[in-house]
Amino acid sequence: MNAIKIFLVEDDMFFGETLKYHLSLNPDYEIHLFTSGKECIEKMHLKPNIVCLDFGLPDITGDKLFKKIKEINNAIPIVIISGQDDIEVAVNFLKSGASDYIVKNNHTKEILWNSILKIKENLKLISEIEDLKEKLEQKFSFEKSIVGQSEAMKEVFTKINKALTTNINVSINGETGTGKEVVAKAIHFNSDRKNKPFVAVNMAAIPKELIENEFFGHEKGAFTGADSRVIGKFEQANGGTIFLDEIAELDLNLQSKLLRVLQEREVIRIGGKDPIKFDARLITASHKNLAEEVKKGNFREDLYYRIIGLPIVLPPLRERGNDVLLLSKHFIDLFVKENKLKAIVLSNEAKQKIVKYPFPGNIRELKSVIDLACVLCNDGEISADDLVFSSINETNYFMHEEKTLREHTSEIILHYLKKNNNDVLKTAKKLDIGKSTIYNLIQSIEDKNKNI
Repeated sequence: MNAIKIFLVEDDMFFGETLKYHLSLNPDYEIHLFTSGKECIEKMHLKPNIVCLDFGLPDITGDKLFKKIKEINNAIPIVIISGQDDIEVAVNFLKSGASDYIVKNNHTKEILWNSILKIKENLKLISEIEDLKEKLEQKFSFEKSIVGQSEAMKEVFTKINKALTTNINVSINGETGTGKEVVAKAIHFNSDRKNKPFVAVNMAAIPKELIENEFFGHEKGAFTGADSRVIGKFEQANGGTIFLDEIAELDLNLQSKLLRVLQEREVIRIGGKDPIKFDARLITASHKNLAEEVKKGNFREDLYYRIIGLPIVLPPLRERGNDVLLLSKHFIDLFVKENKLKAIVLSNEAKQKIVKYPFPGNIRELKSVIDLACVLCNDGEISADDLVFSSINETNYFMHEEKTLREHTSEIILHYLKKNNNDVLKTAKKLDIGKSTIYNLIQSIEDKNKNI
């Protein structure tokens, strides 16, 4: 949390200044002292986190001021500080929602200090809960987490909605970086299984000799180093969803074991004897065409039909039209919020550059480009020069538009000239061409400009 803003309403200036000084010893507190209820109400637009209220004020009674503050913000914690040691009054305030009732005496400042500490902890907890709710909504509401209005994405949304109504297996296909795991999470966290585990396993990231242990777990003593029982991913996902990413990378021998598990809906831990039943929805994903992998002999046909279920094909970013601009704004807003920056916008030239670029790395690449652009930009506007595309994809950028070989060649030369600060020798060496080729291009551009 940021600094805790505390309103202290006390008409006794000496007593008020004493409390203010004492509370100000905590650098996290920002204290505002008022001597009347009217002053306090007039400053409520400053949105205090806590109000400490003297019961006996000259212009308004404590109970009336309490009600006015609650009308403005019912959730705000209010501590009543009173010269009256009246249990009935204290009970009535506490019933009405006061956070504490403190009687004025020699220990008031210490009691108030401790009271505010407790309130501060509650505020922190409330803030964490609200942040968690917001993150969950952003992460798992597919209308928010999957940005897009193109026809291709409308088809994806239709398929996701259909997946939510049943427990059918789902297979997701799409190029790397198109958001396959995001779709899998959207399905899980909007289904009846949302309060159960979502367990993701990336086949490509686990050595094949360890996958069986990842899938099924092991018993204590099953092999050297097995000092305790380990629960496998299928057991962990019981009641929820297991997401097998890059399923095409699974070894053929393990494919047969996976098929048996899916047919029987049970696993046996390594070193164990008893089968363990599980109930988990299966979602698989791959950037490869599984039907083609079956034809090549790389993937079992029986497993293919077991997992295919409801197929969802994610379009590459280059086929989603203006979705790329919607996603760009989404990532800019996200970066601004996470880094507490002022608003950032795209210039028209930057928008044109984004629309023209094919993004072979898809959404993942776009986010990387936008994050860097947010750091490089000046005055809250991303220029075309702030958009730095990965060197491994630069060639694809030039080949995106249909142009003649001469036009593509000229564009590439000019790009690297600009990149190398018009250093002809460096550019010629980089492109492995003669310097004269570059000089001839420059001369032809100058001649053309003269004739305009």
